[in-house]
Amino acid sequence: MSQRTDRLDSQIRQELMDLLQREMKDPRLGFATITRVETAPDLGHARVWVSVLGTDRERERTMGALRVATPWLRRKLGERLSLRHVPELTVREDDSTASGDRVLRILQELDGGPTNPVPDEAGEP
Repeated sequence: MSQRTDRLDSQIRQELMDLLQREMKDPRLGFATITRVETAPDLGHARVWVSVLGTDRERERTMGALRVATPWLRRKLGERLSLRHVPELTVREDDSTASGDRVLRILQELDGGPTNPVPDEAGEP
């Protein structure tokens, strides 16, 4: 990646987070965080990775709300950033946190249990 796309990725991420927190009023929107943005070298497309907390249903609703709002988000980015052409946005769920949790559970099982066992009533782990 070039410095230009890295800088643009950072700007898009910051602006999208601000839009989600302050301006997007969709009731389906749950707790979502923009984890990263990857802009294509030609600046024509940008993948927006979103981490969503909640149940499966809440995550689906939030991702649906974000996909529906993509044209609005792109238009708002155009108003905020001085770009000749605003990249097309593709919103994707970032499940790296869930994957990390799954890997930790597997490692704990292989190791014989949790690394910090919870003591029982007698104070024994």
